[in-house]
Amino acid sequence: MKCIILIAAPAAGKGTISKYIEDKYNYKHISTGDLLREEVRNNTDIGKEIKPLLEKGSLVGDNIIEEVLLKELSKTNSNIILDGYPRTLNQAKKLDELLIKANVELSNVINIDIDKEIAIERITNRLVCDNCKSVYNKKLIKENICTKCGGNLSSRNDDNKETFLDRYDTFLKETKPLINYYDDKLVTIYNNSSLDNIFKDVDGILKGDA
Repeated sequence: MKCIILIAAPAAGKGTISKYIEDKYNYKHISTGDLLREEVRNNTDIGKEIKPLLEKGSLVGDNIIEEVLLKELSKTNSNIILDGYPRTLNQAKKLDELLIKANVELSNVINIDIDKEIAIERITNRLVCDNCKSVYNKKLIKENICTKCGGNLSSRNDDNKETFLDRYDTFLKETKPLINYYDDKLVTIYNNSSLDNIFKDVDGILKGDA
């Protein structure tokens, strides 16, 4: 099994790029953010504990993330994309241990860079399909219906400028040091232009996995 890690500021396009890799290269997309929000939706004990943190855009404790991630990893034997984890150096070191135990190779670390103002515009206009998690820009659609599966499109509660700025500051403080940690495996791509260009960059990185 192989593992790809995506590092990116909020609204930099992790979800869109993960979906592309998942569909073309047959990787399983594991978003720790989605896993945590699922715990909240299911009103589990973990969900009740982390709900206030997610609403403020704060980081959830490492022990909780490791718990929900291990639960998800136990369900799959395919190549995986990790979206949203690790976010800190401590998490990165813990992940090294987990991958060794699971006999999973860390093949690529992709850093997705984006201008801050572009990220703000995207996140305040973002709609996500409740069913298949496809992402849309509310300025570019006529009705809140997913064109892929017919599901309802909605905004996340934390998709606002104030929460974004809190999350962005947290990213700069806690997550950016990962770029140095993963220096030997890391490739940076820029998500300020068209999706076609972004996908070409991704193909260049993963061409051996086609």
